[in-house]
Amino acid sequence: MRILVTGVGGQLGHDCSIVLGDRGHDVLAPTHSELDICDPGAVDSYFDVNRPGVVIHCAAYTAVDKAEDETELCRKVNVDGTRNIAVNCARYDIPMVYISTDYVFNGSGDRPWEPDDATEPINAYGLSKRDGETEVLKNAKHFIVRISWVFGINGNNFIKTMRRLSETRDTVNVVDDQYGSPTYTKDLAELLADMIVTDRYGIYHAHNEGVCTWADVAEETFRDSGLGTKVNRITTDQYPMKAKRPMNSRMTTDLLVKNGFRRLPDWKDALARYISELDG
Repeated sequence: MRILVTGVGGQLGHDCSIVLGDRGHDVLAPTHSELDICDPGAVDSYFDVNRPGVVIHCAAYTAVDKAEDETELCRKVNVDGTRNIAVNCARYDIPMVYISTDYVFNGSGDRPWEPDDATEPINAYGLSKRDGETEVLKNAKHFIVRISWVFGINGNNFIKTMRRLSETRDTVNVVDDQYGSPTYTKDLAELLADMIVTDRYGIYHAHNEGVCTWADVAEETFRDSGLGTKVNRITTDQYPMKAKRPMNSRMTTDLLVKNGFRRLPDWKDALARYISELDG
């Protein structure tokens, strides 16, 4: 199968291209200079020439705090760029996988979010991703996959930041009142590779199993890395940021099992494998 993966320079796009290639697929992995998703003419031409059979759309503007000031750029990438891809998927009647986020929800309460729960983003980034979902829903052949707290080998993430801070600090302040689940891009890429060979379209939640706080992730990171750095658990109010964060990012993954897919492994197992990958 010929598969177009956008955003190959990011964490998930990188791992998707590797996993799909290992499974014998013909992977199209254009860089930004080779395919500007924000240019509708360029996207049309790319589809006309390369004729992918499915698209995994990982490209996105993900700078959550900067998005509050760069709202226009954020929407250009996450809404307009997504529309350009979705229009062509519909034009050629091919499936589209859209990577979305827990940030489409308002983060209230403590119940895990269901795929059909009402969305109510509380920051510019979340709003842009929710509006991107709306564009993708216009194509009947869609997989909208909401993920959270992403980490992978290619690019920056929370785990890499914690390890870097440990080089100069004995103690690190980390928020302990935001709840969610990490997502290892290598595990997610395997799931997406399973999805695209089916017609079980819909909106899914996918992340490594188990619920934790950012402070929990930091402590596990230091433990798995053999570092003695301590975590000072603080509240969100003690660590103000430009964009408001959801306090509750729990999401149920029951629909994966219902539709015949496997849940991702426990987040601690995933983190241990990731640390080994970093140190290898």
